[in-house]
Amino acid sequence: MYPRPIGRGFTRSFANGGQISVSHAEPLANARAPLKVLKGLFNGEAPLLFRPSLDIHQWRWLISWLGQCLPDQAKKNTLLAVQMASYSRHLLQQVREEHQLDYQHRTRGVLHFYRNQLEFDAARPVIELMQKLGCERKVIDKEQALTIEPALRWAAPNIVGATYTESDESGNAHLYAQELTAVCQRMGVEFAHNTNVMELLREGRRIHVRVNGDLGNTHLSANHIVVCMGAWSTPLLRSVGIYLNQYPAKGYSITVPLEHPENAPYVSLTDDENRLVYSRLGDQLRVAGTAELSGYSRELNARRCDMILDQARRLFPEAGGFDQARFWSGLRPATPSNLPYIEKTKFDNLWLNTGHGTLGWTTSCGSSKYLADLICNGNVTEFDRFSLV
Repeated sequence: MYPRPIGRGFTRSFANGGQISVSHAEPLANARAPLKVLKGLFNGEAPLLFRPSLDIHQWRWLISWLGQCLPDQAKKNTLLAVQMASYSRHLLQQVREEHQLDYQHRTRGVLHFYRNQLEFDAARPVIELMQKLGCERKVIDKEQALTIEPALRWAAPNIVGATYTESDESGNAHLYAQELTAVCQRMGVEFAHNTNVMELLREGRRIHVRVNGDLGNTHLSANHIVVCMGAWSTPLLRSVGIYLNQYPAKGYSITVPLEHPENAPYVSLTDDENRLVYSRLGDQLRVAGTAELSGYSRELNARRCDMILDQARRLFPEAGGFDQARFWSGLRPATPSNLPYIEKTKFDNLWLNTGHGTLGWTTSCGSSKYLADLICNGNVTEFDRFSLV
């Protein structure tokens, strides 16, 4: 076990990969994924790792996920994911400009590079689909990739191709949440910190919430209650008869305090082969990724931490600071389709906003606005106008 964890938050947001990435909207469920998961059964360093257990919820999720890997279904899911991600990125940019948020954001795009020709060729239909949907994801060659991000020079001999999405962004999700919290507080929003949600309580067609913490052990009531507890939404809702097909997909990240920042990337990167993303956060480098289906444990797996650290060191050997890397793990709330639950439940005052998988921060603004419009207006006209379909 590593001695330098920087926290193990409930969700994937505290130390995530830092991308606002429409170009990363292809769902985990696709035609190529089942073989990768099968390989992961025998390789503890595989980017997609499945650890079978006797958990019936895990197997229910896996069976549904295999159905979502069918080509037609994967195409439909990609279409919807790109639509929501584009809408959300548009709203995030509006929020940042209106409230002058500063969260180490960079608007230099996302460069997605490939080191395997078969993977690059297999990705082209998805890239073309995204382009048809309005995602400005351009296919570029190695030389163009090095021009956009010179720090990739050490990997250049192995790069077979890349894509570049100039309109994508990166930043520090934790700082973003803190900045947004301050904005909401100025608007009169009250936050109950150090408070645990213990259970949902039924009263006819309405729901109350029992909490414990700084507010004491008490019940809270409201005209509208939104369950947005990430992977923990699933067990919470079972007590009131709502069974989401959502399962935690553990991800890892490292944060490297750079000794030579000039030798680290300024453009946010996605390494397709290893399912890792790289984002520059000031004078630190955040590297995050992998997906491990092994239940609700957030314990750090030393072997997977080593894998991420080794990949980062090989990619940017002159950046330095790798011996001071800090490690983190978090649970993504993954649905088989990678599309979230944003809807009203069977109860009059209970709503869902959960299941965003690998696109939590990317789709956060769009999901929240979508749900707010549903609650207030009963429809989502702005989203319909923004529709890419």
